[in-house]
Amino acid sequence: MRQLYFLIVSIFIVNHLHGQSKNKLSDFSIRIGVMQQGNLNAITDVHGVKVGHKTLIAGDSVRTGATAILPHGRNLFQQKVPAAIYIGNGFGKLAGYTQVKELGNIESPIILTNTLSVATAINAVIDYTISQKENKTVQSINAVVGETNDGYLNDIRGQSLTKQDVLTAIQNAKSGKVEQGNVGAGTGTVCFGFKGGIGTSSRVLPQKLGGYTVGVLVQTNFGGVLNINGVPVGEELKKYYLSDQLNETADGSCMIVVATDAPLDGRNLERLAKRAFMGLAKTGGIASNGSGDYVIAFSTDSTLRIPHAAPDKLHQNVLSNDAMSPLFMATIEATEEAIINSLFAAETMKGKNGRLVEALPLNKVIELFKKYNRIN
Repeated sequence: MRQLYFLIVSIFIVNHLHGQSKNKLSDFSIRIGVMQQGNLNAITDVHGVKVGHKTLIAGDSVRTGATAILPHGRNLFQQKVPAAIYIGNGFGKLAGYTQVKELGNIESPIILTNTLSVATAINAVIDYTISQKENKTVQSINAVVGETNDGYLNDIRGQSLTKQDVLTAIQNAKSGKVEQGNVGAGTGTVCFGFKGGIGTSSRVLPQKLGGYTVGVLVQTNFGGVLNINGVPVGEELKKYYLSDQLNETADGSCMIVVATDAPLDGRNLERLAKRAFMGLAKTGGIASNGSGDYVIAFSTDSTLRIPHAAPDKLHQNVLSNDAMSPLFMATIEATEEAIINSLFAAETMKGKNGRLVEALPLNKVIELFKKYNRIN
């Protein structure tokens, strides 16, 4: 075990020095929860889901971007998906909430970006939607756009993100491996006083429970007292909210996107979204007064898609309430790990006004896991 530990740390140091470090928990034999991960351990393990990024890094002050999540690769306006949104703490600017709440579906790509670029992203989604040939008569579009405030590292008032940048994120969306850390909407974010970013993870239910997949993607930009799989990392490193060593507030926000192939309607998707917030709490997040914490959940089950020109009656088969508990557990585990993966993959970044936000010191974290006997 001691030789394995030093080998892992050595690999991390070499990769970090060569600028190739894109770590995740599993690289360090750290396992969160008891459920099986998907093949990619990403939101794209849910069949049909695509993710795209546009990262903007320029000069000494532009550190921002956009991330697009597509529930499927077809025309989303014409083939809407069941969806729900849960508000953990509403200090945020999530566009599109009321229609999702009212109708229980999503009809656009989900875009994550920075606070002052929400309007730009909405306009980009409008352009994207009306440009599709099937939508030539469309006059109302409910763009779903979430945000966190990256103004500590990014010149957010400069509003560098353009419509084309958002369109590029949508056009770049693909299945397969999802890039994490300082990318897309996570380029300039800060989490628990360390560099935050984009993170993802997934869980697969046993076949006897349906074999369904739950995937989560997060944009982390919040604070509290960091806890990783039961190890009090923030406390041990003496870097946490209200400590003398960390003067920053715990404000910031966290966007969480939950995808599943389980056949769920909007009501049970909202119940699923609520459990994602429990995963955030397990990492030590406190949903501070100034933190906009939202969960967007959707189902990709093709039999539940809602045609834009839907008939008066839809006959849909959905899971019962009694079948939800395993999905709840999968969502909690995947959310917790996605948040920690965003920290493990993020790299030290210097930004606006010369501010420096350091990456989570993984060598010290591994020492703490060894101390608490939490390395598998």
